[in-house]
Amino acid sequence: MTTAIALLSGGLDSQLAVKVIQEQGIEVIGVNFKSPFFGAAPPVYRAAEQLEIPLQILDLNDVYMDVLKNPRYGYGKNLNPCIDCHGLMLQRAGQYMEEIKADFLITGEVLKQRPKSQHRDALRIVEKLSGYPGLILRPLSAKLLPLTIPEEKGLVDRARLLDISGRSRKPQIELAKKYGLRDYPSPGGGCLLTVPSFANRLRRLLTIKSVPTSSDLELLKVGRHFYFDQFPGWLIIGRKSEENEQVKELAQAGDILLKVVSHPGPTTLVRPLNPVEPIPHPVLETAAGLTARYSDAQNLKQVEVKCWPVGTGEEQVLVVSPLQPNEITGIEQV
Repeated sequence: MTTAIALLSGGLDSQLAVKVIQEQGIEVIGVNFKSPFFGAAPPVYRAAEQLEIPLQILDLNDVYMDVLKNPRYGYGKNLNPCIDCHGLMLQRAGQYMEEIKADFLITGEVLKQRPKSQHRDALRIVEKLSGYPGLILRPLSAKLLPLTIPEEKGLVDRARLLDISGRSRKPQIELAKKYGLRDYPSPGGGCLLTVPSFANRLRRLLTIKSVPTSSDLELLKVGRHFYFDQFPGWLIIGRKSEENEQVKELAQAGDILLKVVSHPGPTTLVRPLNPVEPIPHPVLETAAGLTARYSDAQNLKQVEVKCWPVGTGEEQVLVVSPLQPNEITGIEQV
């Protein structure tokens, strides 16, 4: 039986691509990709269930930072290396295709839908980067693109493929009605690298740490972030109870956690670049003052703030004044 590997984002286009190929009696297996910035989200699992196809999650964590820091074809509007990223995904999907002896790859890409990554030249570049030229079929725009190997071999009937182009969503919405697809997210989103605030945080982190840990990258997703002018490290302050729990869970040896003793407020984490070097007392005092600033004790003259190194059991209490905005110097919020 002919088998296709589908890059399944969970969005409407990738689901429609699967449906178009399934109509030809071809077995489809979905793949999705796990990285620090996207992947394995609930919509993907819902899409696979709705399409009644198996789903394989492929891990990109081992190579993604190299692609992110040195994209051959640059970035989109923020820190998103879309062309290089798509090439990497198709490379990994192609390797999986060979591993299970499937026949070709499909994606939900639509010609001219995205100006950076879905024009003709970009699609050709992505094929080249993947290492599987000719084996990547884009069912929604196939009639507008060169013939692929599965079409040449007669595995796929080109006449039953589509010729969608441009940014309008009307053709896809009509197709969704035809196929009875109701559970799909709105287009766009899903990749944190396209979000300006997250991209700015990541850029700033990379100025002091070229190889962030998985914990570093997860911390970028929560809290308020501060960098000290004279201290090689940074500070994360939770904004709500869920983030406070995440901050504590992501803390590791060398970090120091802070919390106001007497009033509700944030959990704060100070992370030095070198976990074996002690954090200077002035840095801890500033962190304590900021912790008090964002707590319910912000209007008191003096506040007790508990701080403790992760994993040691030691604890000390600092008495500080909550820092007011005009008093925050030598520190940058990102």
